[in-house]
Amino acid sequence: MTLVCFAVKEEAGAFQRLARGKIGVSTMVTGMGRRNAETAIRDFLAACPTEVVFTCGFAGGLHPDLAPGAVVFATADTELADKLQAAGAKPATFHCATTVAVTAADKQQLRATTGADVVEMESEAIQTVCRERGIPCATIRVISDTARENLPLDFNQLYRPDMSLDFGKLAWMLVKALWKIGALMKLQKRCQFAASELAKVLVKVVGGG
Repeated sequence: MTLVCFAVKEEAGAFQRLARGKIGVSTMVTGMGRRNAETAIRDFLAACPTEVVFTCGFAGGLHPDLAPGAVVFATADTELADKLQAAGAKPATFHCATTVAVTAADKQQLRATTGADVVEMESEAIQTVCRERGIPCATIRVISDTARENLPLDFNQLYRPDMSLDFGKLAWMLVKALWKIGALMKLQKRCQFAASELAKVLVKVVGGG
């Protein structure tokens, strides 16, 4: 069994379509944040024997050269690293944050303090659980927003304590700032493109396609 984890369904959809029908491949949506990721991976591994785990999804660029749609990875497993590079992914260093890096200034500060190329929110927890169990694991992420750009909204204000999106707060925020709807739609299209690029790499790795 190969397990491919995503935080949210928007990250997973493109891969699920390409990987439909592949035997021995399971996809899981964990929910956002370390706590949700750790709970989900522990529950899955307790119930299902698993040979390899991929922790995947969107990421913010911290390295200024990383463009939207670039697929990057980190793994301690040399065989997985070879497969990922052959599939078109590039090695990178990751920082697992507890909040969304919203502004270019936030990303610049993270780059300066951590030296990381990429920021995301779940993979460290999944990697830790897999190390405990001796299961090969790779973090594979696609750049949805670059180091030099701001996100259109402060998404940290929109999450409930369980890291689910509060759509009521989102609607109210947009009512107060209607001019941001266009930027939000642009980000949505960017994320769809990023999910597609990630799926192309992943399907090669899990199925040789």
